[in-house]
Amino acid sequence: MKRVFGIKKETQPAPSVQDASDRINKRGESVEEKIKKLDAELARYKEQLKKTRPGPAQEAVKARAMRVLKQKRMYEGQRDMLYNQTYNLDQVSFAAEGIKDAQQTMAAMKSANKELKGMMKTVSIQDVDNLQDEMTDLMDVSNEIQETLGRSYGVPDDVDEEELMGELDALEADMEFEEGVPSYLQPDKEPDLDSELNMPSAPMGHASMPAGRANAQAEDELGLPAVPRASLRG
Repeated sequence: MKRVFGIKKETQPAPSVQDASDRINKRGESVEEKIKKLDAELARYKEQLKKTRPGPAQEAVKARAMRVLKQKRMYEGQRDMLYNQTYNLDQVSFAAEGIKDAQQTMAAMKSANKELKGMMKTVSIQDVDNLQDEMTDLMDVSNEIQETLGRSYGVPDDVDEEELMGELDALEADMEFEEGVPSYLQPDKEPDLDSELNMPSAPMGHASMPAGRANAQAEDELGLPAVPRASLRG
């Protein structure tokens, strides 16, 4: 049967871009090494041309140098061709990597989109609005409760503040008329330290005498009753 139908050949996988690029780079390195060897050989021939005199020997050296130079030019052409192929493969590899990155990005976005849709099904804008309204109502009720609890007992709600101010002004006027302004209604005054610390000065000269006592009986400088002048003359 194998002779009639033959044997199915195993197909080898196609080389990847990276494999082809590595292979071309190896060839380029090999050609580069050959070019370096030819450069060294050309340098040796140049030294020989400087030392030899014109003649058959110099012409033979020139012929060998021309042969080496032609090989060098051929290898340089191959090297440039390999470098161009490597450049093209790098461009293809860059484009392929970009496509792979785009595919991964799209797959990630699709997965995130599907997950987001599933999450959005559990959240409704109407539910959020209703929740906000309920929270606002609860806060208003809480404020009303706090105001109610903070209300003072025994104070009527219908108290007119203007009427209270009028009564207070009348009370102040009555107190000023009868006893003067009370200390708790007087404005605060700074204490006069000078008047508190200063002591009364000592009397200078003769002490002043009450007018009634001066008319009743005169006194001398020592405070004793003065003797009338008529009695001194007698």
